Amino acid sequence: MQSSQQNSPKTTPTPLGGSVIDETGREVPITEDMIQQACNALEKAQQPAAKHK
Repeated sequence: MQSSQQNSPKTTPTPLGGSVIDETGREVPITEDMIQQACNALEKAQQPAAKHK
């Protein structure tokens, strides 16, 4: 059975219920991609610190 919602790449991101205000004062919805990028940046920033333990 096929779902009625298709997962096509590079479609408009679905907001997750929050938003941020950009430097021009516009409200920008927070997307899953934004959260994943932030998590990846945090993990990358922690890697050098973990090596020194």
